[in-house]
Amino acid sequence: MSILKKIFTKSRSLEDGIFFGSIQVILGFPPKNLDNYKKAFTHRSSNKLNSDGVPVNYERLEFLGDAMLSSVIAAHLFNKAPLGDEGYLTKMRSKIVSREHLNELGKDLNLIRFIESKVPVHHFGENIHGNIFESLVGAIYLDRGYSYCEKFIQKRVIIPYVDISRLEGKVISYKSLVIEWCQKEKKIFHYDIYEDNGIDGTRFFGVKLSIDGKVIAKARATSKKKAEEKASQRTYFALQEKMDKK
Repeated sequence: MSILKKIFTKSRSLEDGIFFGSIQVILGFPPKNLDNYKKAFTHRSSNKLNSDGVPVNYERLEFLGDAMLSSVIAAHLFNKAPLGDEGYLTKMRSKIVSREHLNELGKDLNLIRFIESKVPVHHFGENIHGNIFESLVGAIYLDRGYSYCEKFIQKRVIIPYVDISRLEGKVISYKSLVIEWCQKEKKIFHYDIYEDNGIDGTRFFGVKLSIDGKVIAKARATSKKKAEEKASQRTYFALQEKMDKK
């Protein structure tokens, strides 16, 4: 009972106490206003309203968290890469806060276990993990201010993941890389997109990437964007020796 007394206040329910303890482990410090964190995991499908009839969900906190992440990461890069110009710093920040990386961060912390939603978890897209990571950062800012927000980002993002020399070689978009190379080398490229549905009825998109009239790579995925990126990646590996000389 002594451990429970440390976690609970008289007004805190058993469920809130468990949530409080779990969030404290993730943050590394105790939250002050638990409602901020509850909102950070409330999906719009829950149809919650506050006392003024305004919808309550994580989307506004996601916007705020995105801004906080960009701010803290920008300051870190500014200090750690004194020779980097604006373009370099922008590109490096984009690699750190890419949707793919934010999704990984959300998964590592298993944040989806806290989601309150009327939609089954397996129906969520991949980006839900990154979205709620950003909303959590927004909740920290509202609850504890900039310094605690910075502390959390340092602990969960910068210290374990931000290695500037490694990030310099990380490709965040093979499509951008291919297009940039084609434009520089004055080559004509074309993404031919078509539906390529599976036997089970799942909707797929096929892509053929041609350069100067020759098909270099093909790919298939559940979205046009993913198919284009996959075809671009295959094109990069097919032409890597030429492209790395750019």
